[in-house]
Amino acid sequence: METKVIKVTEKNMDEAMALAGSLIKDKELVAFPTETVYGLGGDALSEGSSAKIYAAKGRPSDNPLIVHIADFNDLERIVSKLPPEAKLLADAFWPGPLTMRFKKNDVVPDKTTGGLDTVAVRMPNNEIALKFIKAAGGFIAAPSANRSGRPSPTLAEHVKEDMDGIIPLILDGGPVGIGIESTIVDLSEDEISILRPGYITAQMIEEVIGKKVTLDAAVDGVSKDAHPKAPGMKYRHYAPKAELILVEGEEKHVLETIVDKAMNATIAEPIGLMLKEKHAEYVKSKLFKIPKEAIIIKTIGNKDDEAAHELYKVLREFDEENVKVIYSESVGNDGIGQAVHNRMIRAAGHNILNA
Repeated sequence: METKVIKVTEKNMDEAMALAGSLIKDKELVAFPTETVYGLGGDALSEGSSAKIYAAKGRPSDNPLIVHIADFNDLERIVSKLPPEAKLLADAFWPGPLTMRFKKNDVVPDKTTGGLDTVAVRMPNNEIALKFIKAAGGFIAAPSANRSGRPSPTLAEHVKEDMDGIIPLILDGGPVGIGIESTIVDLSEDEISILRPGYITAQMIEEVIGKKVTLDAAVDGVSKDAHPKAPGMKYRHYAPKAELILVEGEEKHVLETIVDKAMNATIAEPIGLMLKEKHAEYVKSKLFKIPKEAIIIKTIGNKDDEAAHELYKVLREFDEENVKVIYSESVGNDGIGQAVHNRMIRAAGHNILNA
Protein backbone atom coordinates (compact mmCIF):
# COMPACT_ATOMS: atom_id res chain seq x y z
CA MET A 1 0.00 0.00 0.00
CA GLU A 2 1.23 3.49 -0.85
CA THR A 3 0.95 5.94 2.04
CA LYS A 4 0.02 9.44 0.88
CA VAL A 5 1.04 12.44 3.00
CA ILE A 6 -0.96 15.65 2.58
CA LYS A 7 0.38 18.87 4.09
CA VAL A 8 -2.95 20.42 5.09
CA THR A 9 -3.40 24.15 4.46
CA GLU A 10 -6.39 26.47 4.35
CA LYS A 11 -6.24 26.24 0.56
CA ASN A 12 -6.52 22.44 0.34
CA MET A 13 -8.46 21.85 3.59
CA ASP A 14 -11.80 20.95 1.99
CA GLU A 15 -10.21 18.58 -0.52
CA ALA A 16 -8.09 16.89 2.17
CA MET A 17 -11.07 16.47 4.50
CA ALA A 18 -13.23 15.01 1.73
CA LEU A 19 -10.56 12.41 0.95
CA ALA A 20 -9.93 11.58 4.60
CA GLY A 21 -13.63 11.33 5.36
CA SER A 22 -14.28 9.03 2.42
CA LEU A 23 -11.45 6.72 3.48
CA ILE A 24 -12.92 6.39 6.97
CA LYS A 25 -16.37 5.65 5.54
CA ASP A 26 -14.70 2.95 3.42
CA LYS A 27 -13.33 1.47 6.69
CA GLU A 28 -9.74 2.57 6.01
CA LEU A 29 -7.40 4.32 8.46
CA VAL A 30 -6.14 7.92 8.45
CA ALA A 31 -3.47 9.49 10.65
CA PHE A 32 -4.22 13.03 11.78
CA PRO A 33 -2.81 15.74 14.08
CA THR A 34 -4.21 16.73 17.46
CA GLU A 35 -2.88 19.14 20.05
CA THR A 36 -1.35 16.23 21.99
CA VAL A 37 0.11 13.69 19.53
CA TYR A 38 -0.81 12.36 16.10
CA GLY A 39 -3.71 9.90 16.12
CA LEU A 40 -4.43 6.84 13.99
CA GLY A 41 -8.11 7.16 13.12
CA GLY A 42 -10.77 4.68 12.10
CA ASP A 43 -14.57 4.49 12.32
CA ALA A 44 -15.22 4.07 16.06
CA LEU A 45 -18.60 2.43 15.45
CA SER A 46 -17.17 -0.22 13.14
CA GLU A 47 -15.74 -3.39 14.63
CA GLY A 48 -13.77 -3.99 11.44
CA SER A 49 -12.17 -0.53 11.51
CA SER A 50 -11.12 -0.95 15.13
CA ALA A 51 -9.63 -4.34 14.29
CA LYS A 52 -7.61 -2.63 11.54
CA ILE A 53 -6.27 -0.10 14.06
CA TYR A 54 -5.04 -2.87 16.38
CA ALA A 55 -3.44 -4.69 13.45
CA ALA A 56 -1.73 -1.58 12.05
CA LYS A 57 -0.22 -0.72 15.41
CA GLY A 58 0.53 -4.27 16.51
CA ARG A 59 -1.47 -3.31 19.59
CA PRO A 60 -2.87 -5.83 22.10
CA SER A 61 -6.62 -6.10 21.53
CA ASP A 62 -7.46 -5.61 25.23
CA ASN A 63 -5.94 -2.10 25.19
CA PRO A 64 -8.98 0.19 24.67
CA LEU A 65 -9.15 2.94 22.04
CA ILE A 66 -10.28 6.53 22.61
CA VAL A 67 -13.27 7.81 20.64
CA HIS A 68 -12.83 11.34 19.29
CA ILE A 69 -15.86 13.56 18.72
CA ALA A 70 -16.43 17.13 17.50
CA ASP A 71 -19.79 17.87 19.16
CA PHE A 72 -20.62 17.42 22.84
CA ASN A 73 -24.17 16.37 22.00
CA ASP A 74 -22.78 13.31 20.21
CA LEU A 75 -21.90 11.85 23.59
CA GLU A 76 -25.54 10.90 24.06
CA ARG A 77 -25.29 8.55 21.07
CA ILE A 78 -22.50 6.44 22.54
CA VAL A 79 -22.78 6.53 26.35
CA SER A 80 -25.47 4.94 28.53
CA LYS A 81 -25.07 7.33 31.45
CA LEU A 82 -23.92 10.95 31.27
CA PRO A 83 -23.03 12.28 34.74
CA PRO A 84 -23.36 16.02 35.45
CA GLU A 85 -19.58 16.33 35.83
CA ALA A 86 -19.20 15.62 32.11
CA LYS A 87 -20.82 18.90 31.06
CA LEU A 88 -18.83 20.86 33.65
CA LEU A 89 -15.55 19.38 32.43
CA ALA A 90 -16.46 19.76 28.77
CA ASP A 91 -17.32 23.43 29.28
CA ALA A 92 -13.97 23.95 31.00
CA PHE A 93 -11.62 21.82 28.88
CA TRP A 94 -13.20 20.83 25.54
CA PRO A 95 -11.92 21.09 22.92
CA GLY A 96 -8.73 20.12 24.72
CA PRO A 97 -6.45 17.42 26.14
CA LEU A 98 -8.98 15.76 28.44
CA THR A 99 -10.49 12.32 27.88
CA MET A 100 -13.54 11.22 29.89
CA ARG A 101 -14.49 7.57 30.50
CA PHE A 102 -18.17 6.60 30.65
CA LYS A 103 -20.38 3.53 30.62
CA LYS A 104 -20.97 2.82 26.94
CA ASN A 105 -24.07 1.75 25.07
CA ASP A 106 -24.37 -0.99 22.46
CA VAL A 107 -23.66 1.36 19.54
CA VAL A 108 -19.95 1.21 20.40
CA PRO A 109 -18.54 -2.24 19.55
CA ASP A 110 -16.57 -4.13 22.18
CA LYS A 111 -13.64 -4.21 19.74
CA THR A 112 -13.28 -0.44 20.10
CA THR A 113 -13.26 -0.57 23.91
CA GLY A 114 -11.01 -3.59 24.39
CA GLY A 115 -13.93 -5.67 25.61
CA LEU A 116 -14.87 -3.21 28.34
CA ASP A 117 -18.36 -1.87 29.08
CA THR A 118 -16.91 1.65 29.16
CA VAL A 119 -15.81 4.07 26.47
CA ALA A 120 -13.19 6.83 26.66
CA VAL A 121 -14.08 9.99 24.72
CA ARG A 122 -12.40 13.29 23.95
CA MET A 123 -12.73 16.35 21.72
CA PRO A 124 -9.31 17.44 20.41
CA ASN A 125 -8.33 21.09 20.23
CA ASN A 126 -7.08 21.08 16.65
CA GLU A 127 -8.86 22.52 13.61
CA ILE A 128 -7.75 19.75 11.27
CA ALA A 129 -8.78 17.06 13.74
CA LEU A 130 -12.23 18.55 14.32
CA LYS A 131 -12.95 19.00 10.61
CA PHE A 132 -11.71 15.48 9.91
CA ILE A 133 -13.97 14.00 12.61
CA LYS A 134 -17.00 15.79 11.14
CA ALA A 135 -16.12 14.78 7.58
CA ALA A 136 -15.75 11.15 8.71
CA GLY A 137 -19.15 10.90 10.39
CA GLY A 138 -18.49 12.18 13.90
CA PHE A 139 -16.92 9.22 15.72
CA ILE A 140 -13.23 8.45 15.25
CA ALA A 141 -11.44 5.79 17.29
CA ALA A 142 -7.83 6.85 17.54
CA PRO A 143 -4.84 5.77 19.57
CA SER A 144 -1.49 7.41 18.86
CA ALA A 145 -0.29 6.81 15.29
CA ASN A 146 2.80 4.74 16.09
CA ARG A 147 3.69 1.09 16.27
CA SER A 148 2.68 -0.24 19.68
CA GLY A 149 5.22 0.49 22.40
CA ARG A 150 7.14 3.10 20.39
CA PRO A 151 7.35 6.81 21.30
CA SER A 152 4.16 8.57 20.25
CA PRO A 153 4.45 10.72 17.08
CA THR A 154 4.58 14.48 17.41
CA LEU A 155 5.37 15.09 13.72
CA ALA A 156 3.89 13.63 10.54
CA GLU A 157 7.40 12.34 9.78
CA HIS A 158 7.22 10.18 12.91
CA VAL A 159 3.97 8.67 11.66
CA LYS A 160 5.56 7.96 8.27
CA GLU A 161 8.43 6.13 10.00
CA ASP A 162 6.04 3.71 11.69
CA MET A 163 3.07 3.53 9.30
CA ASP A 164 4.54 3.84 5.82
CA GLY A 165 2.94 1.21 3.59
CA ILE A 166 0.43 0.26 6.31
CA ILE A 167 -2.16 3.06 6.07
CA PRO A 168 -3.34 5.02 3.00
CA LEU A 169 -3.22 8.60 4.31
CA ILE A 170 -1.41 10.89 6.76
CA LEU A 171 -2.75 14.40 7.30
CA ASP A 172 0.27 16.57 8.05
CA GLY A 173 -0.65 19.45 10.35
CA GLY A 174 2.89 20.28 11.45
CA PRO A 175 4.28 19.85 14.97
CA VAL A 176 1.82 19.20 17.78
CA GLY A 177 1.49 21.72 20.61
CA ILE A 178 1.62 19.70 23.84
CA GLY A 179 3.52 16.55 22.99
CA ILE A 180 2.07 13.97 25.40
CA GLU A 181 -1.28 12.22 25.45
CA SER A 182 -4.45 13.55 27.07
CA THR A 183 -5.42 13.20 30.71
CA ILE A 184 -7.97 10.40 31.20
CA VAL A 185 -10.53 10.90 33.97
CA ASP A 186 -12.91 8.09 34.91
CA LEU A 187 -16.53 9.19 35.29
CA SER A 188 -17.94 5.67 35.02
CA GLU A 189 -17.73 4.95 38.76
CA ASP A 190 -18.98 6.75 41.88
CA GLU A 191 -15.40 7.71 42.77
CA ILE A 192 -13.83 9.95 40.13
CA SER A 193 -10.23 9.06 39.37
CA ILE A 194 -7.36 9.82 37.00
CA LEU A 195 -6.44 6.82 34.85
CA ARG A 196 -3.69 8.60 32.92
CA PRO A 197 -2.10 11.91 33.92
CA GLY A 198 -1.71 14.61 31.29
CA TYR A 199 -1.76 18.36 30.73
CA ILE A 200 -5.06 18.71 32.63
CA THR A 201 -4.18 18.00 36.26
CA ALA A 202 -6.25 16.51 39.08
CA GLN A 203 -6.27 19.89 40.81
CA MET A 204 -7.69 21.57 37.70
CA ILE A 205 -10.43 18.95 37.51
CA GLU A 206 -11.26 19.25 41.21
CA GLU A 207 -11.63 23.02 40.89
CA VAL A 208 -14.25 22.52 38.16
CA ILE A 209 -16.34 19.71 39.63
CA GLY A 210 -15.94 20.56 43.33
CA LYS A 211 -15.07 16.95 44.21
CA LYS A 212 -11.97 15.06 45.25
CA VAL A 213 -10.22 13.24 42.41
CA THR A 214 -8.02 10.24 43.16
CA LEU A 215 -5.12 8.74 41.20
CA ASP A 216 -5.79 5.18 40.08
CA ALA A 217 -3.37 2.72 41.70
CA ALA A 218 -2.36 1.31 38.31
CA VAL A 219 -1.25 4.63 36.81
CA ASP A 220 2.45 3.99 37.33
CA GLY A 221 2.24 0.22 37.76
CA VAL A 222 2.88 -2.55 35.28
CA SER A 223 0.74 -5.68 35.58
CA LYS A 224 0.70 -8.55 33.12
CA ASP A 225 -2.59 -9.77 34.53
CA ALA A 226 -4.65 -6.59 35.01
CA HIS A 227 -7.16 -5.63 32.31
CA PRO A 228 -6.35 -2.02 31.41
CA LYS A 229 -9.16 0.47 32.07
CA ALA A 230 -7.69 2.97 29.63
CA PRO A 231 -4.86 3.32 27.10
CA GLY A 232 -1.35 3.25 28.56
CA MET A 233 -2.18 1.44 31.81
CA LYS A 234 -0.89 -2.09 31.27
CA TYR A 235 1.88 -2.37 28.73
CA ARG A 236 5.28 -0.80 28.23
CA HIS A 237 4.68 2.31 26.16
CA TYR A 238 6.46 5.24 24.54
CA ALA A 239 9.78 3.33 24.46
CA PRO A 240 12.84 3.94 22.28
CA LYS A 241 14.70 1.00 20.76
CA ALA A 242 17.55 1.59 23.22
CA GLU A 243 17.43 0.58 26.87
CA LEU A 244 16.26 3.65 28.78
CA ILE A 245 17.42 4.04 32.39
CA LEU A 246 15.77 6.76 34.46
CA VAL A 247 18.08 8.20 37.12
CA GLU A 248 16.26 9.61 40.14
CA GLY A 249 17.29 11.28 43.39
CA GLU A 250 18.83 14.57 44.48
CA GLU A 251 19.89 16.64 41.49
CA LYS A 252 23.59 16.66 42.43
CA HIS A 253 23.69 12.89 42.87
CA VAL A 254 21.71 12.30 39.68
CA LEU A 255 24.22 14.27 37.60
CA GLU A 256 27.17 12.58 39.31
CA THR A 257 25.67 9.17 38.57
CA ILE A 258 25.02 10.02 34.93
CA VAL A 259 28.59 11.30 34.52
CA ASP A 260 29.95 8.16 36.20
CA LYS A 261 27.96 5.91 33.86
CA ALA A 262 29.13 7.86 30.84
CA MET A 263 32.82 7.68 31.73
CA ASN A 264 33.17 4.22 30.17
CA ALA A 265 31.50 5.10 26.88
CA THR A 266 33.43 4.32 23.69
CA ILE A 267 33.01 5.09 20.02
CA ALA A 268 32.18 1.43 19.48
CA GLU A 269 29.48 1.54 22.18
CA PRO A 270 28.16 5.13 22.34
CA ILE A 271 25.56 5.98 24.96
CA GLY A 272 22.83 8.59 25.07
CA LEU A 273 22.25 11.14 27.81
CA MET A 274 18.88 12.90 28.11
CA LEU A 275 19.30 16.01 30.21
CA LYS A 276 17.70 19.25 31.17
CA GLU A 277 19.16 22.04 29.08
CA LYS A 278 20.69 23.77 32.11
CA HIS A 279 22.72 20.67 32.98
CA ALA A 280 24.06 19.77 29.53
CA GLU A 281 27.18 21.99 29.62
CA TYR A 282 28.06 20.85 33.14
CA VAL A 283 27.92 17.19 32.11
CA LYS A 284 29.90 17.87 28.94
CA SER A 285 32.61 19.58 31.00
CA LYS A 286 32.99 16.46 33.14
CA LEU A 287 33.31 14.21 30.10
CA PHE A 288 35.88 16.20 28.13
CA LYS A 289 38.27 13.21 28.04
CA ILE A 290 35.68 10.95 26.44
CA PRO A 291 35.54 10.96 22.60
CA LYS A 292 32.72 13.21 21.42
CA GLU A 293 31.37 10.43 19.22
CA ALA A 294 30.92 8.21 22.29
CA ILE A 295 28.48 10.52 24.10
CA ILE A 296 25.26 11.69 22.47
CA ILE A 297 23.59 14.36 24.59
CA LYS A 298 20.07 15.59 23.90
CA THR A 299 18.10 18.09 25.96
CA ILE A 300 14.43 18.31 26.93
CA GLY A 301 14.30 21.94 28.03
CA ASN A 302 14.25 23.06 31.65
CA LYS A 303 10.54 23.25 32.47
CA ASP A 304 8.10 20.35 32.68
CA ASP A 305 5.96 21.62 29.79
CA GLU A 306 9.11 21.86 27.66
CA ALA A 307 9.96 18.27 28.59
CA ALA A 308 6.44 17.20 27.57
CA HIS A 309 6.88 18.81 24.16
CA GLU A 310 10.36 17.39 23.52
CA LEU A 311 10.29 13.92 25.12
CA TYR A 312 9.01 11.73 22.29
CA LYS A 313 10.89 13.65 19.61
CA VAL A 314 14.16 13.23 21.51
CA LEU A 315 13.58 9.51 22.10
CA ARG A 316 13.05 9.05 18.37
CA GLU A 317 16.23 11.03 17.65
CA PHE A 318 18.16 8.63 19.87
CA ASP A 319 16.80 5.77 17.74
CA GLU A 320 18.25 7.46 14.66
CA GLU A 321 21.65 7.64 16.43
CA ASN A 322 21.48 3.88 17.13
CA VAL A 323 22.53 4.16 20.76
CA LYS A 324 22.02 1.04 22.85
CA VAL A 325 21.60 2.67 26.28
CA ILE A 326 20.15 6.03 27.36
CA TYR A 327 20.58 7.52 30.83
CA SER A 328 18.02 10.20 31.60
CA GLU A 329 17.31 12.75 34.27
CA SER A 330 13.82 12.61 35.69
CA VAL A 331 11.40 15.53 36.03
CA GLY A 332 9.11 16.85 38.74
CA ASN A 333 6.16 14.70 39.82
CA ASP A 334 3.41 17.29 40.11
CA GLY A 335 1.33 19.22 37.59
CA ILE A 336 2.27 18.32 34.02
CA GLY A 337 5.52 16.98 35.47
CA GLN A 338 3.50 14.06 36.82
CA ALA A 339 2.39 13.22 33.29
CA VAL A 340 5.92 13.47 31.88
CA HIS A 341 7.26 11.35 34.74
CA ASN A 342 4.59 8.75 34.02
CA ARG A 343 5.63 8.56 30.35
CA MET A 344 9.31 8.34 31.30
CA ILE A 345 8.69 5.48 33.74
CA ARG A 346 6.75 3.52 31.14
CA ALA A 347 9.26 4.26 28.37
CA ALA A 348 11.96 2.91 30.68
CA GLY A 349 9.90 -0.17 31.55
CA HIS A 350 10.31 0.81 35.23
CA ASN A 351 14.10 0.62 34.81
CA ILE A 352 14.95 3.20 37.51
CA LEU A 353 18.37 3.86 39.01
CA ASN A 354 18.27 5.62 42.38
CA ALA A 355 21.24 7.96 42.70
